[in-house]
Amino acid sequence: MKIKHIAALVVATLFASSIYANGLSAESSIDSAVEKEKKSETTATDTKAQTVKKGWNFAPFPSVGYNSDTGFQMGALCEIFDYGDGSTYPGYRHKFNVDLSWTTKDQVKLHFFYDSKYLIPKVRLTAAATYILAQMYPFMGFNGAASPYYTDLASGKKQMNRVAMYNVRRDMLRVMADFQGNITSPKFRWAAGVSYWWYDVQNITLKKKGEPAYDSNTANDYLMGQGIHSPSLWQLYQKAGLIKANEAGGGHHIELKAGLVYDSREHEADPTRGIWAEAYAYGSPDFLNGRGKEGYNYLKLAAHFRQYVPLWQDKIVFAYHLAYQGKLAGNAPYYTLQNINTLYLRQIISDGLGSINTVRGVPYNSVIGDGYAWANFEMRFKLVSFRFIKQNFYLATNPFFDMGSCVQPYRLDDMKKIRETGATLDGQPLTDSELNLIYTGEPNKLHMSAGLGLKLAMNRNFILSAEVAVPLNTVVYTNTNLNVPVSELTTKKRYSPGVNIGLNYIF
Repeated sequence: MKIKHIAALVVATLFASSIYANGLSAESSIDSAVEKEKKSETTATDTKAQTVKKGWNFAPFPSVGYNSDTGFQMGALCEIFDYGDGSTYPGYRHKFNVDLSWTTKDQVKLHFFYDSKYLIPKVRLTAAATYILAQMYPFMGFNGAASPYYTDLASGKKQMNRVAMYNVRRDMLRVMADFQGNITSPKFRWAAGVSYWWYDVQNITLKKKGEPAYDSNTANDYLMGQGIHSPSLWQLYQKAGLIKANEAGGGHHIELKAGLVYDSREHEADPTRGIWAEAYAYGSPDFLNGRGKEGYNYLKLAAHFRQYVPLWQDKIVFAYHLAYQGKLAGNAPYYTLQNINTLYLRQIISDGLGSINTVRGVPYNSVIGDGYAWANFEMRFKLVSFRFIKQNFYLATNPFFDMGSCVQPYRLDDMKKIRETGATLDGQPLTDSELNLIYTGEPNKLHMSAGLGLKLAMNRNFILSAEVAVPLNTVVYTNTNLNVPVSELTTKKRYSPGVNIGLNYIF
């Protein structure tokens, strides 16, 4: 399976190469009036001269990829760069990204991204608009290890009665604009931003190729036989009062942010030296949903420290990222907890803790809380640089190690109380199986993973990425008797390795 996905990536690369070879690149079709490219001197760490890029440069690709969380991806994307007169190369003056794709795990993505330091004088603007429809969006409970994950209740082709215990349908619209400006120098900047978020969360009713439907509205014989009267964990959480009625279906939110940035990188997409650090507060006053005093107003802090240390010219670089995101005040609704806030989207999906943004290999939405801390460490080896179809390419690899944890629990006291009393909102006691689904009694843990990546970069800005990560200490439960307390289970196994084929370094 993995070989097929990597092969698909290679096919996509060759397809794009044929586009350039046939003269559809901006160098030949848009910037024909610009003088022919001249060889420039490279930075002190480069050993080979590269051609300075000028004018508009298009990178159309099939949006072909794979992610363990979302499945095989198909669609189309295009990254567009304006290098102007070449004086800023490899930096660009304007960058656009347009992506339309669909995945085999029933997710549709529409994405537009824009970034420029030159549209507004002395201010950097980064803007994005994203719509994601996920018909099988994972909901695996709160607080990581406190919520057990039973593989026999996960949806899949081999599953009895097509159970979808750990999924909901979620629509998400995200529109954001972030601004940065110099304080004392281009390295030390202020940052501010505004974003709009819309979420719609529903039960699943999804039929596939004539097979029995995933249906969270219909009682499931398999679950009823296990003493579980809620077809999905999302519904069980509502029954137990862990998800409130006024937040269950989602809502609208305006988020504001403000903070500081220090950035001494010599290049942004694939830095080989420098520090990139930022700290900012962000929050939302809940005035769009008509909840009044029962609204969800929150204020959070995001802090990141990234450093890139050249060990041998620009050929071997040690890079690491230390991050924290947590609540300062208020109460956030459950459907916003997975958002990993950022000033610059490197990936379309911004969910964590886990997956491609934080702890690679750990499934996204498997660790949900009010606050997270995580770290990424990787060695970046540039294997070979070369010129092809009038573009500058290099091939690199990046072995990595990630770790992270939920450091601020979310409604954990409520989970403990429900486990102790068995009480629900309607006064009906929960069964032993339902209690075992809600709370394991296990303490929080540090999630870790290790893996290896391969990168193909064009002009140091468009970077194809393939990564495989192995979770090291995150377990799932494989038993079929849910009446057995989690503490007594012996049938445990690790999550399967996570695979991602897409774009960009994660930091």
